[in-house]
Amino acid sequence: DLPKASENQIAKQYLEKRNINSSKFYYTDTFKRWVNTLVTKFDDVTYDEPRIIIPLIYENQLIGIQGRSLGPNSVKYITIMLNENAPKIYGLDEVDTKKPIYILEGPFDSSFVENSVAMCGSDLDIGSFGWSDYIWVFDNEPRNREIVNRISKTIDRGDKVVIWPKFVEEKDINDMVQRGHNVSHVLESCTYSGLEAKVKFNIWKKV
Repeated sequence: DLPKASENQIAKQYLEKRNINSSKFYYTDTFKRWVNTLVTKFDDVTYDEPRIIIPLIYENQLIGIQGRSLGPNSVKYITIMLNENAPKIYGLDEVDTKKPIYILEGPFDSSFVENSVAMCGSDLDIGSFGWSDYIWVFDNEPRNREIVNRISKTIDRGDKVVIWPKFVEEKDINDMVQRGHNVSHVLESCTYSGLEAKVKFNIWKKV
């Protein structure tokens, strides 16, 4: 029941300034009031705000949404699950399990990567999906202790992970696209696992 972000001038400008396809997302002027029409989450809607709406769909059902602020805000993303038992993942409705699946940190970044999903919460038990080939893609922040720890655990599990090369200085895929990087080529050429992943990871985190 919401307009596409492409139909709202403010949301459209915000997304297209970042080269993001505004037709993939939605928009609401009153985030809290709209969420309460789906499930009661906010007791006080006095201070409401506009947000871009990112739909989480699984098995053809809307299982949750993520609201992205359009301006400076202490809470950039608010995730609301309509089904608390459903996976907090964006893109499950479009992923092809017969091809390699990239697992990214955010829905906006995943919109630039073919056959990808995005985490919309804490770490996921990907093993429960039965995927045969998947690759973790974390943000390019070697000084971020949380990201460094998550990459280390991913490598220790034996999973594939992208380790960003030195020539990529941008923090996330959206920034990389804006700087003109061929993100698909970088992802394909910088995917590692096992001992090779550990070697590349140790070099990356010292940058």
